[in-house]
Amino acid sequence: MGLKSNLHNFKEKNKDKKWIPAFNAIHTFLYLPNETTHNGTHIKVADDLKRTMNTVIMALVPCLIFGMFNAGYQHYLAQGLIESADGFLGASFWTLDNLIIGLWKVLPLVAVSYGVGLAVEFVFAIIKGHEVEEGYLVTGMLVPLIVPIDIPLWMLAVAVIFGVVIGKEVFGGTGMNILNPALTIRAFLFFAYPTWMSGDKVWVHGAVERDQMIAAGQNVDAISGETLLGAYAQNSTIAGIDYWDMFWGIIPGSVGETSKFLIIIGALFLIFAKIGSWRIMLSTVIGALAMGLIFNGVVSAEWISESSKFYGLMSVPFWQHLIIGSILFGAVYMATDPVTASQTNKGKWIYGFLIGFISIMIRVFNPAYPEGVFLAILLMNVFAPTIDHYVVQGNVKRRMKRVKVKAA
Repeated sequence: MGLKSNLHNFKEKNKDKKWIPAFNAIHTFLYLPNETTHNGTHIKVADDLKRTMNTVIMALVPCLIFGMFNAGYQHYLAQGLIESADGFLGASFWTLDNLIIGLWKVLPLVAVSYGVGLAVEFVFAIIKGHEVEEGYLVTGMLVPLIVPIDIPLWMLAVAVIFGVVIGKEVFGGTGMNILNPALTIRAFLFFAYPTWMSGDKVWVHGAVERDQMIAAGQNVDAISGETLLGAYAQNSTIAGIDYWDMFWGIIPGSVGETSKFLIIIGALFLIFAKIGSWRIMLSTVIGALAMGLIFNGVVSAEWISESSKFYGLMSVPFWQHLIIGSILFGAVYMATDPVTASQTNKGKWIYGFLIGFISIMIRVFNPAYPEGVFLAILLMNVFAPTIDHYVVQGNVKRRMKRVKVKAA
């Protein structure tokens, strides 16, 4: 009660009103919103923006914890210090040593993401004189999960500032942005610092540093940090990885997007809580499978073998596209963003289907960037209002026709 009364006294006595939004944010986070509607028609509901964001964060926590263990596991496995884990419950995976590496590498990413992002939110709230919005609570958790483990913290900080300012604040803040802020941050990192976001040395902790030491002439063993998508794009594979490893997530990749099992669990949780749209999730999967089937159907194995490495991903079985990349993570946690996604039910089917369809198209035709789901989502973020517009106009025309028929 002491902190609560102090915040109240500060608001009552402080003449400099510009700091009030910052203190209101602390009060709202610790307690409940202290503002209620006073006029107009409104509905009493049990959820608010903060509760919605916290629900999404709870769905992301298992992916975060798994990513910590996987970071240490991939590091020690690449060094040859441990044996491959025998499935999801392998003894060499769930060890304290793996967790320590994960905590050491992942927690700073989370701290920088939240610290820098919320600082920008507070600055804009104070300058504009509005309340601090809770929209960054989910973005701050998503960003560490979609970047390589060894991304320099200063790069992440610069990208977060860019993503929050350009991806959200310039449009008016939470609820007004047309681009997903987390994807805007990842896109900035990829195009501004491509060597840290792609290649075969960025997905396993220690691979970049050892590669630099080898280039300097030091006698150390190299660590490969290539993802399955990168390997398939070059018409090669990674030894020792089977389909179950891909499904459980015991593979190199971004921090929290490798475990398809936990992503599915998170999807079911969000659908049950009525936070995530099942229409978008399902249509995205259908679109990806459709594009994969097209490639499998029109491209023969003989033609691929005679082609360049450019077509390596064309021969991948259509269903395998769902477990070797980030398309499931994007479909569940990114495409379903209620602000940037389509709002109409029919629009959600179209929106999700095009995301999945375009994701596999980019993945196959761009070997330099085989993970195309994030670019596909950003593209469809821009077209989501257009999709909803034509859906609504189509409904209006159909109803007008029915009215004319009855009048006749």
